[in-house]
Amino acid sequence: MPIELGRTVATPGALAALEESHQTPAEFLSRHEIGDWGEVCPEDRAENDRSVHDGYRILAAYTLKTGVKIWIITEADRSATTILLPEEY
Repeated sequence: MPIELGRTVATPGALAALEESHQTPAEFLSRHEIGDWGEVCPEDRAENDRSVHDGYRILAAYTLKTGVKIWIITEADRSATTILLPEEY
């Protein structure tokens, strides 16, 4: 079952990185929405799976074609999902 993303936003740095890689936010949001958490450690993967059911924050990590890493964070109350660079956290 897809998770509720709420309002989706992205930081200027993440948008620039996506543009440079010729990739779109939708490509990663769709993965995040269905529970493909990308490149997180097994402990974070398990925590995300629990968070879907228990209503906590969810963090996914993906690497763009350019090698730049992006994070996608969905808030615990599912009001918003943010795409950002790790250094922007």
